[in-house]
Formats: sequence, C-alpha cells, structure tokens
Amino acid sequence: MTLKLAIIVGSTREGRFGPVPARWIADRAGRRDDLAVDVLDLADLDLPDVLRPLGAEPAPEVALVSPRLADAEAFLVVTPEYNHSFPAPLKSAIDWHYTQWRAKPVGFVSYGGMGGGLRAVEQLRQVFAELHAVTVRDVVSFHGAWTRFDEDGEPVDAAGADAAAKVLLDQLVWWGTALRDARAQRPYEV
Repeated sequence: MTLKLAIIVGSTREGRFGPVPARWIADRAGRRDDLAVDVLDLADLDLPDVLRPLGAEPAPEVALVSPRLADAEAFLVVTPEYNHSFPAPLKSAIDWHYTQWRAKPVGFVSYGGMGGGLRAVEQLRQVFAELHAVTVRDVVSFHGAWTRFDEDGEPVDAAGADAAAKVLLDQLVWWGTALRDARAQRPYEV
C-alpha cells in the first residue's frame, strides 16, 4: 500500500538553494512504488508569520495547507541551517499545525556550510517530539552544499547521495506504515 509523503521545502529566502536538494529528493521518492509525493514549498504557500490565538480560525492560506498535511502519512523536511538553526518560516509553518503531525514519522534532508544543516535538524527533532511526531534516525546532509550538486541539480557523489536517500526513505516507509497501522487499530490520543 502506497504511503503519502509530504516533502516540505523549509527555506523562503530570496536566491535560496533549497529547491535543488528538494527536487533531487522528490525525484528519488517519486521513483518508488511505495510512496506518493506531495511537495509543499513554503516559498509558494505564502503562510502568515503571525500566529492567531489558540482556537481561532486559521488564515485562509493555512486552511489550504492543513488538509495536505493531515492527509500525509509521513513527512520529509528539507531545511537549511541559518545561524545554527532552521528558518523562521519553517517554524511558523510547523506551529500553525498540531494534530497533523501526531503519530507520524518525520525525516530530514539538510544542507548548509560546514555543519551541513545538522544543527537545524537536531533542533527540529525537539520541536517535532513536542508535537508527538517520530523523527527517523538517518538524515541526508549536504555539507558545503553549493559545491555538492552539478549544474543539472544532481549530487556530485550521486552513488553516495542515492544510497543515503534510500536509507532515509526506507526508514520513513517503515515508520509510516507501522504508525498508519497503529493509528488505524487504536487512534492516537494525547
């Protein structure tokens, strides 16, 4: 049974690099028979950065995104590292939603300079734990990302990157399937 995977492109910065690794991982995920991919690029979604009070009606832009996240059975966040953390628009997008993340797996593709976005990932793990999501262990990380892709948007070390992507996607499918089955047998309640 196909698992619904939402890929979230976390950078909205002008001139951002994020679409390069996002297109690459979406292509790799899309080649699999066990995944159906939905890409949510935060730069295209125009989500507000001011949160409304708890219980208030969400902004119309949020209301368009919420069903897509609720429908997803697994998530893959593509994030840069800005100043040892993840981008503010990504945090806002996460914070607009609560139940959509619960009892679902989250994986990461990170990129950046020397740290390769791994500090951003470690902080995101804490955020998603608070939302009752399960983060998978393995990450695909591109250190010095601007030199790790060729002019066609393919990793210079294609074999290594593809092997890392396979491990990450395999983990998302395993956890996504296990948690989908568990939610069907017994709804997750906080």
